[in-house]
Amino acid sequence: MDEVIASYARRMPEYRDEPCTTALTRVKGMPFRWSLNPYTGCVHRCTFCYVRGFEQRAQRASGEGYGVSIRVKTNLVEVLERELRRRSWQREAVAIGTGTDPYQPAEGSYRLTRGCISALGRARTPFSIVTRGPLIVRDIDVLQEAARRADVTIHVSIPTLDEGIWRQTEPGTAPPRQRLRAIRMLVDAGIRAGVGMAPLLPGLTDRPEQLVEVARAARDAGATHLWSRTLYLAPGTREHFLGELSKVWPEEAERYERLYRSAYLSPSLDAAVRDRVEHAAAEVDIADRRPRPIRPEPAEEQLSLWAAS
Repeated sequence: MDEVIASYARRMPEYRDEPCTTALTRVKGMPFRWSLNPYTGCVHRCTFCYVRGFEQRAQRASGEGYGVSIRVKTNLVEVLERELRRRSWQREAVAIGTGTDPYQPAEGSYRLTRGCISALGRARTPFSIVTRGPLIVRDIDVLQEAARRADVTIHVSIPTLDEGIWRQTEPGTAPPRQRLRAIRMLVDAGIRAGVGMAPLLPGLTDRPEQLVEVARAARDAGATHLWSRTLYLAPGTREHFLGELSKVWPEEAERYERLYRSAYLSPSLDAAVRDRVEHAAAEVDIADRRPRPIRPEPAEEQLSLWAAS
């Protein structure tokens, strides 16, 4: 019992206030030009998280210690507001949550993501959010306000509804069914919210019946869109993921060693998974659609609000 308590204590997150000098980070080779991350590190500790690779390159913990130390950008909202006021700012799309979950538990206290949503909305800047955190429903009010002034899209990550696989691979996240309820609440509020089936784990979460199950649940929750990505296994992530896999499914760990000669699944296998997802989406009749419209504010009102803020 003492060992269990000690192990749990080692995993309890430490929060460190680290003011930032910049808020927006330019991104290349992606559908969006800018990213925004209120926190560094994530207590969700997903075994497959690609950010573990970034942490390893930064000489920070990427294995068992990942997610134990969370850096909080305490002045992020103020810095973001300054950047959005620059004459050079072109209101290009911003992706929130590319390097950490913006709705991990720390957000309940720090409210940095909420502040950023308000700032982006006032600046009429389109943005998207990727999250596994149902806490996002707390911010429906500011999401609605932002959606009146710019395009807002929410991607809720739900790669599987299998409880056994979820518990083993996403140990710090909310249950998938809770995330589906969050989607329903967002869509009912007029916010574009869909499901990202990512990452799909070959042989574990990509069987046709599993994909249909997620697609059907997404449709029933009112999801406005559905997309998928297969596992990306770069150094830093690779060692931890395979190590955790070997504890529960040792035969799968050996198979993944063969499947992932590099960080990517082979193009042919990746294409096969994507085809299965497309067939699943077609089978349950889920396609891109819009939620009920939110009345946009007149342009003059938008400008006056921003000037007064």
